[in-house]
Amino acid sequence: MNPLRQLDDRLLLAVNSFARHTPWLHAAMLGFASYAPALFAVLLLCGLWAARTAPTRTLAAAGWACLATLLAVAANQPVGHLFTEARPYTTHPHLLVLATRSSDFSFPSDHAVMAGAVTAGLLLVSRRLGLLALAAALLLAFARVYIAAHYPWDVAGGLLLGAAVTLLGWLLLRAPLTAVTTWLRRQPGLRLVFADQAPSEPAGGGTGGAGGSALRNGAGARAAR
Repeated sequence: MNPLRQLDDRLLLAVNSFARHTPWLHAAMLGFASYAPALFAVLLLCGLWAARTAPTRTLAAAGWACLATLLAVAANQPVGHLFTEARPYTTHPHLLVLATRSSDFSFPSDHAVMAGAVTAGLLLVSRRLGLLALAAALLLAFARVYIAAHYPWDVAGGLLLGAAVTLLGWLLLRAPLTAVTTWLRRQPGLRLVFADQAPSEPAGGGTGGAGGSALRNGAGARAAR
């Protein structure tokens, strides 16, 4: 057994020992580990709402966060079949198992991939929402190990894979995504909700710019005469 696998097993057994000694946490951890995707969906909607009147690039990032999450979870399926790692309770039958047993592959964790993608996407939109999503993602990763659904490496790899899909996709696609968002924002049905509230610059040196200041100064001088 290689050192990384040994470390992974030691961490799994340490968390499982903690689970054995904290029965009062079982219901809360199992509930969060199972239903956290609903929380992340709400966070994505909050990101869209927060970006609705922001600059178009920020709104595009909020929309990409939603799309990237779906793409990351879809991309995780062939990755899981590539590694074909068994669930921890299969190789460690003595574990305390709170999770519903599954025949799906363990690495990477679908839940962690989703959480990593959402967190990275929201950090592009709002630091506050991104940090909130990060805290929820770390708690979810721990909860998935706590209920013995995954190894620690499964959730760590899932978080990294989800974040990588979001960030690399944004790096490659931000220009066309911003262009499409600009077009969508001008459509009558969407313009009312996603109106761009950023102040527009006056064209041709209007009264808001340096030309306007010069005109006002000239007018003031004539009035004084």
